[in-house]
Amino acid sequence: MASTHRSSDLLTFLRNKATRLRIESVRATSEAGSGHPSSCCSAADIVAVLFFSVMQYDPHNPKAPQNDRFVLSKGHAAPLLYAAWAETGLFPIDDLLKLRTLDSDLEGHPTPRLPFVDVATGSLGQGLATGVGLALNAKRLEKNGARIYVLMGDGESVEGSVWEAVELARHFQLDNLCAIVDVNRLGQSDPTMLQHDMQAYKARWRGFGWNALVVDGHNHQALLTAFDKAARIKNVPTVLLAQTIKGKGVSFMEDHPSWHGKPIPKGPESQKAIDELTKLLEPTDFVPKIKTPPAVVAIPQPTMPMAPPSYKPGDMVATREAFGTALVALGDANPSVVALDADVKNSTYTEQFAKKFPDRFFENFIAEQNMVGAAAGLAACGKIPFVATFAAFFTRAYDFIRMAAISELNIKLVGTHVGVSIGEDGPSQMGLEDIAMMAAQPGMTVLYPSDATATHRLVEAAARHKGITYLRTGRPKTPVLYGPEESFHIGGSKVLRQSSADSLTIVAAGVTLFEALKAHDKLQAAGISVRVIDLYSIVPIDRTTLLDSARATQNRILTVEDHYAHGGLGDAVLNAVSTEGIKVHKLAVRQIPHSGKPEELIDYYGIGVRAIVEAVNHIVK
Repeated sequence: MASTHRSSDLLTFLRNKATRLRIESVRATSEAGSGHPSSCCSAADIVAVLFFSVMQYDPHNPKAPQNDRFVLSKGHAAPLLYAAWAETGLFPIDDLLKLRTLDSDLEGHPTPRLPFVDVATGSLGQGLATGVGLALNAKRLEKNGARIYVLMGDGESVEGSVWEAVELARHFQLDNLCAIVDVNRLGQSDPTMLQHDMQAYKARWRGFGWNALVVDGHNHQALLTAFDKAARIKNVPTVLLAQTIKGKGVSFMEDHPSWHGKPIPKGPESQKAIDELTKLLEPTDFVPKIKTPPAVVAIPQPTMPMAPPSYKPGDMVATREAFGTALVALGDANPSVVALDADVKNSTYTEQFAKKFPDRFFENFIAEQNMVGAAAGLAACGKIPFVATFAAFFTRAYDFIRMAAISELNIKLVGTHVGVSIGEDGPSQMGLEDIAMMAAQPGMTVLYPSDATATHRLVEAAARHKGITYLRTGRPKTPVLYGPEESFHIGGSKVLRQSSADSLTIVAAGVTLFEALKAHDKLQAAGISVRVIDLYSIVPIDRTTLLDSARATQNRILTVEDHYAHGGLGDAVLNAVSTEGIKVHKLAVRQIPHSGKPEELIDYYGIGVRAIVEAVNHIVK
């Protein structure tokens, strides 16, 4: 009998919590004059059950590693998330009225400026991939028993990235991952494809190998039972398909298509909604404690200095291969380093890491979006993920990269097979826009080593650097220029050829650096002296060396790059020096290339020694 009373008290408590979450979401969005209260109201019961009965976490320490994790993939319901944490006592409830203002971190969509947010959400279809990364960390790396809950919208489940994550979660047997789809039937401009056809949803998720449970998303007991079933399932992830009503609790907003992304106007209308919701509150003195997981004393894993490179000048080594070797050395030195690939590990050379550290390597198959999303989850747990694929294929995952940059995550992206120098595979495989793409993101570091030694040292520098980083590596073997004692730091460059008689500075990186060095020798033989700079750090850029060299060479710079003309190395140099009256000439790939031999393509598309010599002769004479 006592147990029945406790169950009844709990359900009353949860109904009240859900009602308070609705009231606070309505009040905050009405005060802000913008937001998505109807989307908050549909999911309020789900969030109340999770936060106040199901999840185990320390409400005063959201980042505790043993906590269960919650990801709000439908980021437009941010006021609901904020209200839940305010209800735990993490911050004053009155702060919710600062929603969407410049002096508050309670933004329109969640970002990790808030201690309880692991990754930024709001670009839909990304939360489940992050959940995969969080679940991998909890199950395979930390083995701490934490469960991961991802709340999604029914509209976003159309995104292909969702189904990438669904496939990978099943493959990795992530039984600690639970997705919840808020099936409220209405999208932004139209009803969703399946509306409330719950059996169709169930068939799709079960067809992908998930444990799929259909539940009334406003029935607290049904939700409790479903979450309990999910926790007992082994080796299979679970999805709760929660049938809900958009705008639930506010009669004039319920199931009405015109209320998406629209706050209730502040004044009599919002007060009417709040009064209607307030009447639903039931008297009770029952206040259960939030379940907190056992405290875990973190034992720091020791890191060691990374083994130095062992290449000798003149060795022929591809920078992509040097990356693979460096990654293994880094893995030996730092146990927080993990690696992810997308079915090209024998081309990116991450397979060396996979063989040495199989528990820290995650094969994502041909699912680049999910790979970057999973890396975001791993980075949010303090790991240092190196994410490798062909540079061209990162374009498919660019929105995930953009959101990782907004989240200021410590992810290391490595793009191989860049430029026309990959040769016969043709333009679909040639990363020719990657520098522009990566450098456009705030906080992104862009590194472009030219030889194996530089690659080794820049992998080490990238791991030490806190922040998102892109390392550009090439397919062909190139000569080693630098001895093992040479140092490389982010924001630096190397002046490889110089004299007091230099009439122009050539700036290059990667394969075009070797073309520039050959051009230097030809020009020298013709009586023209030029300076040559290896610009291995594109963002941040070594502006001081560029300016000093340009001023010493009659304010003239020629850039040469295996990249499209817009947004690459040349534009980075131009941006750095243009305010100082320095003339920058750019050699770059200016048309969609063709298949061919690497050396043929470098020459044909005007970035080889012949084009450099011609350009210098034209500029200096």
